[in-house]
Amino acid sequence: MAAQATVSTAGNTAEYNGQTHMAGASAPTPSEYIVHHLAHLNTSGAAQKDIIDFSIINIDTVFYSVLMAVITGWLMYRAAQRITTGVPGRFVGAIESLVEFVHEQARSIVKGDISNIAPLALTSFVWIVMMNALDLLPVDLLPSIGEMFGLHYMRVVPTADLNGTLSLAIVVLALSIYYGIKVKGFGHFLHELVAAPFGTSRNPIFAIILGAANLAMQIIEYVAKTVSLGMRLFGNMFAGELVFMLIALLGATATWWGAGLGFLTGLGWAIFHILIITLQGFIFMMLTLVYIGQAHEAH
Repeated sequence: MAAQATVSTAGNTAEYNGQTHMAGASAPTPSEYIVHHLAHLNTSGAAQKDIIDFSIINIDTVFYSVLMAVITGWLMYRAAQRITTGVPGRFVGAIESLVEFVHEQARSIVKGDISNIAPLALTSFVWIVMMNALDLLPVDLLPSIGEMFGLHYMRVVPTADLNGTLSLAIVVLALSIYYGIKVKGFGHFLHELVAAPFGTSRNPIFAIILGAANLAMQIIEYVAKTVSLGMRLFGNMFAGELVFMLIALLGATATWWGAGLGFLTGLGWAIFHILIITLQGFIFMMLTLVYIGQAHEAH
């Protein structure tokens, strides 16, 4: 969320830490401003109080995720329509290069049929980059527009929400299990999950103990991979979002040097953040291919 921000909400009311600030009233403190901007527009209608509450859905995360998915699909569709036998244009050429790059990565990592896996990797990369790119919008642009319609809370970047990134990671987990069963068969997959690498012991007591230990280690491995995959993307995007908020507060100071420094630091961080946005999409795509590729390998 680049550029500068004004802390006041002119022409509207906004709630910061449970206090309502009217237009023209004293602006919120920097801590109130950040806490307010980190609150989601959810089904409860207020900022979430509990750390874990499965009864609440973050509407802003769902909306912007779906919006970026639609835009991603439209861009891919437009590129497919423009493919001709002649020399491709810049847009088509960029998409073709990206498709070829992802296909090569999938073929080098996954030892099996990649007819569905390569498009999955491409979709995850482009979609995540598109969601990450929302962080480059001015920090108060869309939230201020939302306040005009009575929406006092809104977070724009879906990947800065742990719910969104863990959802993506859970999908990768489900796919790795699915391909493990599809490629190896349910019996062999279950054998790897319980018996391997200890083998089958002739002593039934040892077989049960070793099987339970191996199953526990396999579960820990699956959970660790899923949590780390989601947390890595979330942590980087959340940190970037928070830095933009701090820069916005610097730019909102009523001094010329504060505004100028806020603009320069915001511009510099936005340029650097473009690398982070792309890199995080690439890392998520590569780890998705690695985890699915591991499901194709026999122990």
